[in-house]
Amino acid sequence: MTLRVTISKNGNSLSGRKVIAVPSTFTEFLAVASLSLGIKGKRVFNQHGGEIHDILFIRDNELLYISEGGDFCSEKEWVALNVGGKLFTTTRMTLTAKEPFSMLSRMFSSDSGQFNLSPSSVDASGAYLIDRSPTYFEPILNYLRHGKLILDSGVNVQGVLEEAQFFGIESLVPQLESLADDEKSKKKQQPLTRAEVIKALVRTSPTTELRFQGVNLAEADLSKLDLRSINFKYACMRGCNLSGANLSWCNLERCDLSGSKMDGAQLLGVKMLCATLEGASLRGCNFEDPAGSRANMEGVNMKGAVLEESNMAGVNLRVGTLKYANLQNCTLRGAVLAGADLEGCDLSGSDLQEANLRGANLKDTTLELMLNPLHMSQAIR
Repeated sequence: MTLRVTISKNGNSLSGRKVIAVPSTFTEFLAVASLSLGIKGKRVFNQHGGEIHDILFIRDNELLYISEGGDFCSEKEWVALNVGGKLFTTTRMTLTAKEPFSMLSRMFSSDSGQFNLSPSSVDASGAYLIDRSPTYFEPILNYLRHGKLILDSGVNVQGVLEEAQFFGIESLVPQLESLADDEKSKKKQQPLTRAEVIKALVRTSPTTELRFQGVNLAEADLSKLDLRSINFKYACMRGCNLSGANLSWCNLERCDLSGSKMDGAQLLGVKMLCATLEGASLRGCNFEDPAGSRANMEGVNMKGAVLEESNMAGVNLRVGTLKYANLQNCTLRGAVLAGADLEGCDLSGSDLQEANLRGANLKDTTLELMLNPLHMSQAIR
């Protein structure tokens, strides 16, 4: 029986391969192979790099590399891939070595001397057609090249995961699943934007209670918005811009508003029990409701906050912390400051008429230029 083999120039691409019949002697084989490939063949290698010196070691349908004298270099057997219209060039070894049981390995294995693809699977240039996303395929190909997962910014991890599962790159799947889970967690933790808050406001009926309870709104720009009667309990609003916003009758209990900017905000009847406003700016805010409802800020932390020229008449600040806060020229008529920590607080020029300061800590408190005299009955310390 006459043997047939596929021959290729050592280190050449897929093009230029020939199928020849094996003659009776090794010398004749080299001569026929050289003539078919247009080279002066001197050495013969099998697909594993083993050099063949005898015709007896040539098997039927084997892929052989003919060298003009150089060493075996089939690792330079290049493969062109057309993935979703984008051309990739790689080697068969890259596609088959790292993941031998993957779809790519099965597609491009050449144990029989031929790839497991039909002629219709190539484009006009001879590149193998793969109908998948090139954006998500590229990180997978790079992983097969050097064993490291590298994702460019903007590449969707979930998309790469889908491709890795499709191609059966099993060693890569756990890494991508972990990254996808991390991304989901980050998205959950990302603060809402102004646009998202406005969308919620527009979609909610005025008669329906709107809740942002426990929501992350850190550093969001909510300036000049009508946010009346919204439940912000436990919300994270650190560094939030609420300048000129209407927060009347909002529930801000235990809300974190540290470092927020609330200048000129309307805060009628607001509920701020145990809220954190450390370092916040509340210049010119209005807390006084003509209808009589009082803002409840009992236990609030306003250390270092600026409330200059704010109208805080009747506000309940009992046992609140206002250490080193700036309350210059504030209206605090009838305010409850009993048990409040006012150490180092600047109350100069403020109106404290009928304010309850019993048990308040007035150490180093500035009380200059008061609009009304402070009676002993108001402060017992």
